[in-house]
Amino acid sequence: MKPMLLSSGTPHNLQAQALHRAESIRQMERTLGADLPAHELMTRAGRSAAALARAITPHARSIWIACGPGNNGGDGLMAAAFLAPWARQARVDVSVGWCGSPHTAPPDAHHAWKLAVAAGVRWADHPPPGCDLGIDALLGIGARAPTQSSAQWDFIQASLLALHTQCGTRLSLDVPTGLCADTGAIYIADYPYKSSAKGTFCLTFIAAKPGLFTGHGRALAGDIWLDDLGWSQLHVAPALPPTPTAWLGIPGHTLSTGHTEAPVHHTHKGLLGDVWVLGGQGKPQGQSMAGAAILAARAALHAGAGRVLVALLDNEAPSWDAGQPELMLRGATSLHGLAALPTGVWVCGCGGGSAIEAYLPRVIHEAQALVLDADALNTVSRSADLRTALRQRGERGWPTVITPHPLEAARLLGQTTLEVQADRIQAAQTLASDLRCVCVLKGSGTVVASPTGMVCINPSGNGRLSTAGTGDVLAGVMGAALAAGARVWPDQPRHAQPWAWWDEALLPDVLSAVWSHGLAADQWEHPHAAEHTLTASELARRITPPASARFAAAPPAPERTGPPRPPAG
Repeated sequence: MKPMLLSSGTPHNLQAQALHRAESIRQMERTLGADLPAHELMTRAGRSAAALARAITPHARSIWIACGPGNNGGDGLMAAAFLAPWARQARVDVSVGWCGSPHTAPPDAHHAWKLAVAAGVRWADHPPPGCDLGIDALLGIGARAPTQSSAQWDFIQASLLALHTQCGTRLSLDVPTGLCADTGAIYIADYPYKSSAKGTFCLTFIAAKPGLFTGHGRALAGDIWLDDLGWSQLHVAPALPPTPTAWLGIPGHTLSTGHTEAPVHHTHKGLLGDVWVLGGQGKPQGQSMAGAAILAARAALHAGAGRVLVALLDNEAPSWDAGQPELMLRGATSLHGLAALPTGVWVCGCGGGSAIEAYLPRVIHEAQALVLDADALNTVSRSADLRTALRQRGERGWPTVITPHPLEAARLLGQTTLEVQADRIQAAQTLASDLRCVCVLKGSGTVVASPTGMVCINPSGNGRLSTAGTGDVLAGVMGAALAAGARVWPDQPRHAQPWAWWDEALLPDVLSAVWSHGLAADQWEHPHAAEHTLTASELARRITPPASARFAAAPPAPERTGPPRPPAG
């Protein structure tokens, strides 16, 4: 099987890809290996690595392969054996550094070493000056840094530094050394993170790993290729894959970068739904943050909401937005005279400050569809009563989406930011399960988790989103996606767990919002884009409706702007 490109920037059409932890990969590897001749798996991996190396650097004059003592190093040795005959004919210098030993190497790696010797590879502990391609075959899945120094570990550290600083292009085999395949965290102290490599690639084997797509994974892996080494052609009973840990994308749906079609003719703003934005603390309570609520509201409007209404906590703010006059602004105090909150999706917390505390209990108890961000989450983290109220929403089947960044997630979990980032998938799963909500843990490789245990990772977005206000934009996009999707939500919970239907009806809307938000950054163009900062207000203007395709294809339905209230009890 030829390798398949999984991630290169933002793919044009993303079909859902199952992601498996190291434990599952080992199980699949044992099953596949038992059906093949001895050493065949490593032979396939080495052949694939050699072919990809030639493809990504067709004009390379020097290639250095850094090999560790285990089977990951064996993959590198096998790649060297396949490259050597071509290299002699093409006059390419291929050299190998190996910290293993023929006497202690695993059987497959020992076999690969013998083939490399027979092929006449050149051995070198360091890359040549001006090395065009460095291949990282040092440590594979499940590897960890040793507790004490050794000659092998010294070689691995020196080789890792050389791969990042002395090689024009870097190709990692299976996973980049130092990256946890399960979590995307780095387990090597003083990691040489800043790389001068012109290109970064990873060829992963058997199945994709979640750590490649979240945390530090996206930066270290670069363009990710998958070769399943024949797993998909295995026709034996035990070949059923384990349950995926997570998904890149979402099963049953395709995320596309194509332009959305215009809604069908019978569509009107009532069908596209209402979004209410509650936030924007004023000066009397502290720092004025009305801009955060306005950013969320503008994003919701550009993301396709039928109407966007803004309840500002700053009573001194202007009564209209000159830059976006379509928004309907009012003071939050106007909500006090209402017997019930208006229907629609409520986006709560953007720039809310301490002033949001007075409104949050009512919103959690009454809003039928709710997005909580920023200071709303900080308030929940300090209140056991609000946590209980969120759980009760889930038990009633009312959808809630929380959008924390790592620090806000840490406050909700009672952890540190480092602990959250050490296992982003687990952090998102814990919050979703505990609060009976869909959790969108922002960051590189945003993690979307539902209370059922379904986890999806979003591949769009880049470092341009690291500016103030882009999180408020995501909250607004999320509100618009939920408002549009409410039209096809089930009228009643259909499972024993009231929130179980979210995986099939709500989760696609959530992930499409995250995808659209990141896509706007990926597709951003500016005459001086390399030097020009992508601001949150510019990002909001570039958002495309994430749910419009659903409306273009859906038949007419009874009009409503939010999910129905379940019967009492």
